[in-house]
Amino acid sequence: MGWGSAYSLFNTVADALIEANVSDEIKESALTKVIARLQEDDWDTELDSLQSYLADPAIVRAFANNDIVWPD
Repeated sequence: MGWGSAYSLFNTVADALIEANVSDEIKESALTKVIARLQEDDWDTELDSLQSYLADPAIVRAFANNDIVWPD
């Protein structure tokens, strides 16, 4: 059974980085690590979070760095 509540945790961190106006490099680096850790804990709502940030290239790259891409 996966960890669905990680959606809220991830989105909270991503939103905080956006609100802090961090650089794309920092956002991508930090979220790449967060995504990897959440996946270790069996995160199963990755695509729900990714969908929320499709307009943010740095966040999309962070997901891609963890082999998570939006289906075409």
